[in-house]
Amino acid sequence: MSGKEAGPGGFRKRKHDTFPHGQRREGKDVSSSSPVMVAFKAFQQELDARHDKYERLVKLSRDITVESKRTIFLLHRITSAPDMEEILTESEVKLDSVRQKILQVAQELSGEDMHQFHRAITTGLQEYVEAVSFQHFIKTRSLISMDEINKQLVFTTEDSGKENKTPSSDAQDKQLVTWKLKVTPVDYLLGVADLTGELMRMCINSVGNGDIDTPFEVSQFLRQVYDGFSFIGNTGPYEVSKKLYTLKQSLAKVENACYALKVRGSEIPKHMLADVFSVKTEMPDQEEGIS
Repeated sequence: MSGKEAGPGGFRKRKHDTFPHGQRREGKDVSSSSPVMVAFKAFQQELDARHDKYERLVKLSRDITVESKRTIFLLHRITSAPDMEEILTESEVKLDSVRQKILQVAQELSGEDMHQFHRAITTGLQEYVEAVSFQHFIKTRSLISMDEINKQLVFTTEDSGKENKTPSSDAQDKQLVTWKLKVTPVDYLLGVADLTGELMRMCINSVGNGDIDTPFEVSQFLRQVYDGFSFIGNTGPYEVSKKLYTLKQSLAKVENACYALKVRGSEIPKHMLADVFSVKTEMPDQEEGIS
């Protein structure tokens, strides 16, 4: 075989096949101090830090969602509570605690590209927009703007850094640090879309308590919101067009109830007015390419 041994079946053995298994590549392992290993360790640390930050943001977003929902549940008590101002004050305290969670989000995102972590916090921001806009509607019967919401998310805190400071200079050299977090247009639109469902529930509670003015105010407001969303149509994000159908359902229920109240309001006893909303609403076919 011209100097090369043939193995079983006539195949030639390669040179390294004659070495023991544990000695074939001895001395060829990449050194941990090589530039390649150093670079990959740096990449590993960066990715681990980014994943840890993402998980912390997910937890903060979950806390923001829970506290915002509790604020919304509290605000629904206004229709049956005798003292509306007391509930509004309590809701403001709850929203302040939510903003403290948002402050932690802003601190986590300091120096980072928010869009890389947006998926982790968008659920909480949408729920916060829903709670704030619901409170604003109860106060003013109008829609809060995105700029007004973002103005409330600017925080000023004292610098907590302890490095290069002596105990005697801590009290004298206090630096103020400004943190801010901006709600994106998508978060704002999705939060307002969810608001319409809460307003429909507010109508049910109001009518059940004999209040026949609130449904007409809410109906006019929902019509304006729906008209605004109709201008967006299919050109907006997928989630917006997806929630537009739910908005359409809420508007139809409120408008049908307002029609029944207007036509038969004097005939229906007050304790039975809420049954108007229990009538199944026939939704028209999806049209105009916006559902």
